[in-house]
Amino acid sequence: MLLKEKVAVVTGAGRGIGRAIAIRLARAGACVVVNDIDEAAATEAVREIHKEGGQAATDTNPVGTFQSGEAIIQTALTRFGPVDILVNNAGILRDAMVHKMSEADWDLVIQVHLKGTFATTRAAYDVMRERRRGKIINVTSYSGLRGNIGQANYCAAKAGIIGLTKSNAKEFARYNIQVNAISPNAATRMVEAIPEAVRAKIIEAIPAGRFGKPEEITGLVCFLGSADSDYITGQVIPVDGGISI
Repeated sequence: MLLKEKVAVVTGAGRGIGRAIAIRLARAGACVVVNDIDEAAATEAVREIHKEGGQAATDTNPVGTFQSGEAIIQTALTRFGPVDILVNNAGILRDAMVHKMSEADWDLVIQVHLKGTFATTRAAYDVMRERRRGKIINVTSYSGLRGNIGQANYCAAKAGIIGLTKSNAKEFARYNIQVNAISPNAATRMVEAIPEAVRAKIIEAIPAGRFGKPEEITGLVCFLGSADSDYITGQVIPVDGGISI
């Protein structure tokens, strides 16, 4: 029970990597707020955690505004207590070549990924700073590290999350709050939305020869949420089958 009596918030946790992370944290002993705008998916994830004997609560606030960020953290405070672990995972895709990308699609992707990460971090930081401890784990991607055709909005947002992670790590260190990012590569609905020919080229570039499973991402998150990672901060850690080599 590596995370016994810890309180964790996972955004975008109704499906895919977020859901797998929420379940893994609960198995490690944490009380988990499962945030997702899809109430049915979030409720099903909570039901799965309860079935295994864990503790979890649903939150359906959308990420992307200071108000909603505060509301998500308030759910944790109300249901379980002060937040120990925040996993910023929520995300969407609105892919298009630059000359075809609408302003609305640019703004929405930046808001959900980058502003959403900042908003929940800002709200959780107030709680963590007062207690002088906390773990923030942000989810970036290979696209944020290397770029990708047709994903200018997504790449910019994910690269921004890397900068935010490093900045916050330096700013929060004085309060014993560690901030890190993971760069996963797993088969999710977002990956399935990528054209098949493009997915095939991505797989060719992965030394492991396949996309990972969402469950294969969760061990690192569990570790980064634990006291075993107290001397690790400001890092971007790939979990990608070697594609970043």
